[in-house]
Amino acid sequence: MQLPLQITFRHIEASEAVENNIRDHAGELEQFYDQIMSCRVVVDASHKHHQQGKLYQVHIDVTVPGKELVASREPGQHHAHEDIYVAIRDAFDAIRRQLEDHARKQRGKVKNHEIPPHGKVSELIADENYGRILTADGRDIYFHRNSLLNTDFDDVEIGMEVRFTEEAGELGPQVSSVKVVGKHHIVG
Repeated sequence: MQLPLQITFRHIEASEAVENNIRDHAGELEQFYDQIMSCRVVVDASHKHHQQGKLYQVHIDVTVPGKELVASREPGQHHAHEDIYVAIRDAFDAIRRQLEDHARKQRGKVKNHEIPPHGKVSELIADENYGRILTADGRDIYFHRNSLLNTDFDDVEIGMEVRFTEEAGELGPQVSSVKVVGKHHIVG
């Protein structure tokens, strides 16, 4: 870290044990992203809930080149954050995930969710147990009745939208598995 870690306690006395726990967690952040410029942690003991013990809120603000990441763990409805160490752990887990995502984006390793191969049933030869799928890119591919995953062959109709897995067959491309698309149509 380029700047020293800043720890602030609100509505609670500073504790060496808590500070050491925060320092340990902050030190681990650099394993996930080594260009952290600063890290500020605020631990707040809320006095809003008198019927229970103190509930802790932990707020972490991390600055990296070109971006500021913020994680805050508030008590909410459950009592998990009656333990200050649980609140600290949860907040650091959240900021760690943000740092990992930020590092992946910088490296260009963001997942691209590709549209699975899809098409429409174009032909059914029931007495020979096969059919054909017209793919989105205009190819016509063979499939066998045993390739169907979520529907019986007898319930398949021409024009139904399907997703499929393609493989090389003896006579060219063929489908190894076919899944009829329900109400949620694929946009392609």
